[in-house]
Amino acid sequence: MRPGAPSSAEQRTAGWLFLAPALLLIGCFFFLPVGASLLLSFTDFDIYAIADPANVRLVGFRNYAELLASPLFRTALKNTFYFVALGGPLTVAVSLGAALLVNARLTRFKSLFRTLYFAPFVTTLVAVAIVWRYLYHPEYGLLNYALGFVGLGPVDWLGDPRWAMPAIVLLAVWKNFGYHMLIFIAGLQAIPEELYEAAYLDGAGPWRQFRHVTLPMLGPTMAFVGLVTMIGFFQLFAEPYVMTQGGPLRSTTSLVLLMYEEGFRWWRMGYAAAVAFVLFLLILAVMLAHRMVRGGETA
Repeated sequence: MRPGAPSSAEQRTAGWLFLAPALLLIGCFFFLPVGASLLLSFTDFDIYAIADPANVRLVGFRNYAELLASPLFRTALKNTFYFVALGGPLTVAVSLGAALLVNARLTRFKSLFRTLYFAPFVTTLVAVAIVWRYLYHPEYGLLNYALGFVGLGPVDWLGDPRWAMPAIVLLAVWKNFGYHMLIFIAGLQAIPEELYEAAYLDGAGPWRQFRHVTLPMLGPTMAFVGLVTMIGFFQLFAEPYVMTQGGPLRSTTSLVLLMYEEGFRWWRMGYAAAVAFVLFLLILAVMLAHRMVRGGETA
């Protein structure tokens, strides 16, 4: 150790002092609320408890038992998985396709196209949902107007239980693909050009180059985009809240929308907290499964 240099203990102390403000903020605004919400899920906290905290009672796992036995919860769970299973892969596919088009050599005005495709992501979701609600209007919507040109009858996109969730999926894909497109563009630009040149000299056409060069090299990027998309889509709320209010016939009620209704419409805070932690466990399970799959591929 050089003379006058700080000891290892002093360095550790200095490091913790630099980290202390960030750790304090994370503890106050993340871990403390999460812990309080977990405790809340074991109580019958409701509007009467808001008026008088003495009315709060510990009920153990009663909220979770009631939740798992609720047909409405099972419907919301099914709708959420349907949204994730349909919207997640579709968003990844559209994002990758847009990235390939923008990154193509023959594409002009790349910066302009990137901006146009990215614009929906930075637009306020509530405003976008209101606009799309009018696009889906059964009589005056532009979508049905376009279908009329090909001889198809009008579709009640948001009033028919068969079409309401696909309509919301279409909105979510359009809203989110721009962000993931930029990530894919970064991944495409990191692929060495020599790999494409070698594949071309070996007689590989565009499809074989995409299959044997682009896709394998984009594996980590695609895994990241897929995981982030799934986590975000599990938290579906604003689209059905603005466009359908969970209808028709509860066909678009998601877990987060159910949590909101129970907590802020019916003031069953304990029950809503239980919904939140069930959703947390689902997302955690997806992340662990993704980690195991990725670990098996790299092993």
